Amino acid sequence: MKKIIISPVMVLFFVVLICQTNLFSQASGYKIVKTIPIGGQTWWDYLAVDNTYHRLFVSHASSVAVIDLSTDSLMYEIKDLNGVHGIAFAPEFNKGFISNGRSNSVTVFDLKTLKTLDNIEVTGENPDAILYDSFTKRVFTMNGRSSNTTAIDAKTGKIAGSIKLDGKPEFSVSDEKGKVFVNIEDKSEIQELDPKGLKVLNTWSIAPGEEPSGLAFDIKNNRLFSGCRNKMMVVVDSKSGKVLTTVPIGAGVDACAFDKNDQMIFSSNGEGNLTVIKEKTPDNFEVIDNVSTDRGARTMAFDETTKKIYTDTAIEDKDNSKVFTVLVVDKKKIFNKKTAH
Repeated sequence: MKKIIISPVMVLFFVVLICQTNLFSQASGYKIVKTIPIGGQTWWDYLAVDNTYHRLFVSHASSVAVIDLSTDSLMYEIKDLNGVHGIAFAPEFNKGFISNGRSNSVTVFDLKTLKTLDNIEVTGENPDAILYDSFTKRVFTMNGRSSNTTAIDAKTGKIAGSIKLDGKPEFSVSDEKGKVFVNIEDKSEIQELDPKGLKVLNTWSIAPGEEPSGLAFDIKNNRLFSGCRNKMMVVVDSKSGKVLTTVPIGAGVDACAFDKNDQMIFSSNGEGNLTVIKEKTPDNFEVIDNVSTDRGARTMAFDETTKKIYTDTAIEDKDNSKVFTVLVVDKKKIFNKKTAH
């Protein structure tokens, strides 16, 4: 047998390689740290964090569960809803808005007391994702069955108009300066909207992405992150509509989020994981983690203050029964060069 001589330089090389691999494996620092049982096995959709009163709103079939994030406990339920999908907030008017897909309406509630204030009929069918645009002070419902969006004056509750879209709208985002962008799921497009003039400005193909659902936005660098059902995130320049690159994600995505401070993009995937992507530069993106969650956890909300991520699904309890539950995903301590000795 041939004798192999390993030099000190080679030893050092392998030590460094092992350390780098270990750091990569925990690069995001995220893991499930807590569960919040809500109960029931019924249908669910979007979650949303209200930063004004630090509460989490969770859609749950005919109600919205409200969780106090200071205690991570259920504090209230907004009831008598009908096929609830999304929740949006207009903090300057102390109002919240809930889209009811089955009744083609929006429920308005007081953001502080959580009491219902009004019920507004929209101009389309199956209002799904919902967005508050702070630039126009309008709420927009993405009406999936009628391929349009309804604009509601957040202060008065009156219908301001609607925009005919190219297909079935999914999630939307605002640049807070007069533009709204929306995924068109059945056409694999993003449409750029004028939320004041209520018209379509541009329609962009996001091929090779298919069936876009979740959408997040790096406003500073003009980057849209569209989570697609063919297991990829498409990065689009919001100024030109050009597809810049694609990044692999898990299957069954339904929501995306962006951490503007740490330049991280998140994709919650129904197959049971959370893809974490690092924006190294505005044109360079890298998957750094796939955090295990649970099957069905396809939507999420990101808390910009605490950096916690909330997702939900029905999980088995000790009696093997399915219980609707919120999963809290938080950062664990990771290696820091500045503090390491």
